[in-house]
Amino acid sequence: MTALRKLGSSDLEVFPLALGGNVFGWTADEATSFAVLDAYTAAGGNFVDTADSYTAWIEGNKGGESETIIGKWVKARGNRDDVVIATKVSQHPEYQGLSAANIKAAADASLRRLGTDRIDLYYTHFDKPEIPVEEIIGALDELVRAGKVRHIAASNITPERLQESLDFSDREGLARYVALQPHYNLVSRDTYEGPLQDLASRTGLAAVPYFSLAAGFLTGKYRPGTTVDSARAGRAAQYAESERGQKVLAALDDIAAAHEAPIPTVALAWLAAQPTITAPIASARTLEQLPPLLDVADLTLTSEELTKLTTASA
Repeated sequence: MTALRKLGSSDLEVFPLALGGNVFGWTADEATSFAVLDAYTAAGGNFVDTADSYTAWIEGNKGGESETIIGKWVKARGNRDDVVIATKVSQHPEYQGLSAANIKAAADASLRRLGTDRIDLYYTHFDKPEIPVEEIIGALDELVRAGKVRHIAASNITPERLQESLDFSDREGLARYVALQPHYNLVSRDTYEGPLQDLASRTGLAAVPYFSLAAGFLTGKYRPGTTVDSARAGRAAQYAESERGQKVLAALDDIAAAHEAPIPTVALAWLAAQPTITAPIASARTLEQLPPLLDVADLTLTSEELTKLTTASA
């Protein structure tokens, strides 16, 4: 059984791969989503990531479809206490922003869709600099005190606003962010490495990166001149055409061959080995896509292999 990892300063213990719920209700229908969730938990997984806005970008959807599917699955399986559910606030079409009133209303709506009395990890999805951190943290603290949220976290936030938020929590004795969800992977390193990663390290925050496989590019399916039938093909193809992307693929090919491991497993293993990272997030829209993601729990790269990938992606 894979050892669980402590999530920052919280009492949550999570599997070293978080299952992304962004595909539930989009490229994975309800039955497929249930099958993926079943297989993930059967393998020891316990950390499911979603957001109240998933999948509002699909015509006919309102947002909250992913949460609804996860809620139905948890109810059907009776396993609420075995799963760490993370969701987010600020982007739902009906609950935009981070005003105190909106945070509380959005949390209640998420709880209804998830069919639960508590959210284990509640992220501010995109920071809203026009709202004072005092208002945001104050509202989140109320949710924690009410027992509706266990721990709070931030995504898509600047180092300055994150520091200001942590300072306010510490000064006032209010709920404090325990985790950070940055955009981070082998071909997108600039947004996290540097001040944000340094701050996470210094303050004991767990990093749970999204786009861990660069919209599918780091699965190795996307090569110059190839066409892949996927809703995210356009974004992944941009990486395939770049010199950096090709260098990264070449290094991944070599290391994957040496370990007889799938390419996505190697890409996730590099990410999991970086400072502050607790669990990369990756999603599977089919059962076949899941095993290479789960395998990250059992693959440890050598220091030479990590350096080779870091250099290729510089």
